[in-house]
Amino acid sequence: MLPVERREEDFGDKLGYARAFAPALLDPDRAAPSSVSGPNGKAARKRYNVYRNNVTVSLINALAATFPATRRITGPDFFRAMARFHVRATPPTSPLLFEYGRDFPEFIERYEYARSMPWLADVSRIERAWLDAYHAADAEPLAPQALASIAAERLSDTVVTPHSATRIVRSCFPAVTIFAANRSDGPVGRIEATEPEDALVTRPHLAVIVRRLPAGGAVFLTCLIAGEPLGAAAAAALAKSPEFDLPANIAGMLAAGAFTAIHQGR
Repeated sequence: MLPVERREEDFGDKLGYARAFAPALLDPDRAAPSSVSGPNGKAARKRYNVYRNNVTVSLINALAATFPATRRITGPDFFRAMARFHVRATPPTSPLLFEYGRDFPEFIERYEYARSMPWLADVSRIERAWLDAYHAADAEPLAPQALASIAAERLSDTVVTPHSATRIVRSCFPAVTIFAANRSDGPVGRIEATEPEDALVTRPHLAVIVRRLPAGGAVFLTCLIAGEPLGAAAAAALAKSPEFDLPANIAGMLAAGAFTAIHQGR
């Protein structure tokens, strides 16, 4: 076994090498690190450039896998050009490739050439929520009859526990309709929807489900996810949307498997 001092020295050497090696990987304007060498100690600029290109391509491919509807809407060439700019500006922070691209929707929102598609960022937010729901921990969803056993006078104080896969995505555009039309490989017809659409993304069992929420539904579910009791959540939703339908929204959240347990608030 190496002495502790030697192991620490080796670790420091490797860390220093990594710090010199990594910064230029996503910046083609930066020169290859002088510490990178090939056989016989010769400079390895070409080898480094090949590796740099492979890193960029792998991250672009990861974004394409995470955002297939976004890619289909823009077309592959536009998407890869946009993704390349994102990759250069935003290096990964996790060794897990599926974690990459969390801030891609915000990048799309700022991307000059995507301004003609103002709804594109929200479609990509639904796709990111879809992937997060897919990787969320398994849990048994709340049974549809669970609330029926609670006395009416105590229902407003009931608090529900969200499923770990439950996500809410709000949009000023018909993002759910656009997402659904472009998520499959089938032909995309003319989209007539023009009203804002909020999405509920869940995975009660094996398959991820994306549902368009009714009026007030996003406010209602967001309050419930935050730990508000049913009564307060319903009041907030009704204040925002006078057409809010409490029974229909409760039935919808239970059918979607958005929650896993109930208990009485204080």
